[in-house]
Amino acid sequence: MKPTLLRFVLALMLLPFLWTAAGAQAVSFPELGSTLPGHKDVSYLDLARMVIPDLAADKDGFYRGGRPIEMRHIEGPDSGGSPPETSGFSNAAVLAIKAGGKDRPTMLFDLGASPDSAEGYAVLALYDIAAKPKLLDAVNVALDRSTYFRQPGKLSAGASDDVLITMSAHFNSSQNYVITPLIMVRDDKFELIDMIFTFDENLCAYSRKQDVAFETIADGQPYAAIRVTVTDATVMSGERCDGEPRRPESHAISVTYRWDKKTSRYAKDSDALDKLAGENAKRF
Repeated sequence: MKPTLLRFVLALMLLPFLWTAAGAQAVSFPELGSTLPGHKDVSYLDLARMVIPDLAADKDGFYRGGRPIEMRHIEGPDSGGSPPETSGFSNAAVLAIKAGGKDRPTMLFDLGASPDSAEGYAVLALYDIAAKPKLLDAVNVALDRSTYFRQPGKLSAGASDDVLITMSAHFNSSQNYVITPLIMVRDDKFELIDMIFTFDENLCAYSRKQDVAFETIADGQPYAAIRVTVTDATVMSGERCDGEPRRPESHAISVTYRWDKKTSRYAKDSDALDKLAGENAKRF
């Protein structure tokens, strides 16, 4: 299957995680040739070229270019693969956020497969467009084959700051693997808070799905606490199937991240999501 077709099929399967016309209040997919609101002489393509300098539209309106600029991986220096030799996409996701009390646009470019990693290569870019537009930071946020903003895209951590939510995923005929990073911005640089690993499967007798919900809780700290809840539900199909019988069940697993002034980082109050990730890995 061609990479572009594979990504399209994956996007259809991940619609519950992504953006519909009714729910797309934060993330947008503007035509790259269009200009930014309030900036008649600056286009989204101009911003994209700060990441991929030779990016240009072909005769079919698809944008192609070479390798992106050098950047780190959001997880650290030992993670991620090399970027593809050539980049291509029809549009990019745009999400406006607050960072340090300032309005900052972000853009997410999924560049496709990495030549030396099972993960893809996806660029999350942060810009300052208050005066002459400039790129403040860019990181590779790919943790699996395809990468998107995950609904709701961002969480308000206070009046001055938002936390970003992306997701990377791949699927096969009966399984869907999803990694969801929480990413904050400090001093105009992206910082990883944590990653949530979930795993869905659809078998003959039952389906098991792990949905993730997010909320922020004001607690008097510079950044609000973040509660992540994974609802792990098994639903019976009603079919007669071989194998060990299962029962329908559902339970919630919650972890709260609170800002720690001593370490200047978010700290979680439980390893419950890490344990869930370990249990999921045994089911792969």
